Amino acid sequence: MNNSVQVNSLSKSYGRKIAVKNINFSINENEIIGLLGPNGCGKTTTIGMLLGLLKPTEGEILINGMKLEKNKISILQKINFISPYIELPKKLTVKQNLIVYGKLYSVTNLSRRIEYLSEKLRLNNLLNTITGELSSGQKNRASLAKALINDPRVLFLDEPTASLDPEVGDFVRTFLENYKKERKISILLASHNMEEVRRLCSSILMMKDGIIIDKGKPEELIAKHGRKNLEEVFLKLARNKNEI
Repeated sequence: MNNSVQVNSLSKSYGRKIAVKNINFSINENEIIGLLGPNGCGKTTTIGMLLGLLKPTEGEILINGMKLEKNKISILQKINFISPYIELPKKLTVKQNLIVYGKLYSVTNLSRRIEYLSEKLRLNNLLNTITGELSSGQKNRASLAKALINDPRVLFLDEPTASLDPEVGDFVRTFLENYKKERKISILLASHNMEEVRRLCSSILMMKDGIIIDKGKPEELIAKHGRKNLEEVFLKLARNKNEI
């Protein structure tokens, strides 16, 4: 199995403040890796570097074997990102948004791609709706369609189901599971939903104060730390206490 993402000795500093310190991990094809940690631990900074938005202070990132810093333009065509905190242009319809982003990524057969994603994400009846008028669940599905418009090989997800009701959240998780298997893509998932992480991720990176303090399969981490579930493991590591 090939590594789609390889992170080697990655660090990011802002003056004397160290946001990320010497982290190492990889993501294989057809794999979802969870990135967990309390707010301010360095998750967003890490994703920013993986997207080429932030320049690492030290270390390197390889996407499909190519160094991100030296091959940014070609690599960015093969990756994408979703976050509920970054909205699509509100005055455009769903279809107009997908067309704009599709053209930015130079997607061939764009109409067919939009048709495929609309069917998969239940957007057919929403394509001509102004994006700003969508419900939170509908906006989420539209943003996910945007994130997949270029058929990325690597997908970065930052809280993809935040604020969604249980039914929509389950739909999104099921879709991601099936899409990952179908397209054999690599996914990095940053989430505070422990059941979501346990369901989707084959392995987890636990991050605190800019470093990876533990990693492993969900069940292995639960057993290792003598806890009942992943949330208790998260709390133990976040609080750095032996007992909760």
